[in-house]
Amino acid sequence: MSHKKRILMIEDEEDIAALIKLQAEMSGYKLHVEVDGINGYRAVEREKPDLVILDVMLPGENGLDVCRKLKSNPETKGIPVIILSAKGDELDVVLGLELGADDYVAKPFSPKVLFSRIKAVLRRGKETDKSIKAVKFGDFMLDVEKYLLRSKDKTFPLTLSEFGILRRLVSNRGKVLTRNQLLDDINNDDSFVVDRNIDVHIASLRKKLGPTFDWIETVRGIGYRFREEAGIA
Repeated sequence: MSHKKRILMIEDEEDIAALIKLQAEMSGYKLHVEVDGINGYRAVEREKPDLVILDVMLPGENGLDVCRKLKSNPETKGIPVIILSAKGDELDVVLGLELGADDYVAKPFSPKVLFSRIKAVLRRGKETDKSIKAVKFGDFMLDVEKYLLRSKDKTFPLTLSEFGILRRLVSNRGKVLTRNQLLDDINNDDSFVVDRNIDVHIASLRKKLGPTFDWIETVRGIGYRFREEAGIA
């Protein structure tokens, strides 16, 4: 049996920490809790856990500062981070994702939901490969070299921008990407793309691909997510 995955949680609310600890044990993970940002960051540096759960509101140093430090430190930047934020703090979530967090869960949440996200993030970490020539999902294949999306009986030519967005979403399957993160991937010199234009590109992609293409989800106020599986599949 493989070793238990180690999770480091930085959370100052004892009842939440206790609840997550219990769920971690039931789910087969080892969980260590730190209650403030400064000690939390030091513990990540020292312990090099498999994943970090990070509350945004922390004493000493807030979660966004900790996330920024983790992602700018070569020794810790590969460790996935899931942010916990109070419901309605969309700005915090957007900032966290742009700083490199892998996912977020809004409070109040069910421990089961958190652990299904943890599982997905740890699985994605294994799958990322930068030199991919083609990406498959469902009946579709994204041809990275030819800028084409193929399905069983059809070929969809994509613009550079549409292709950039789709490739970024597919390679971060299950993860919410902000509009700014998607903008990073559009290196089309012909067009000046601004924030809300992402929505236009997504709309044109959806139109081109038709109503049965339900892989791209809109996450209100934040951005977009590519489903792990289409529809009910």
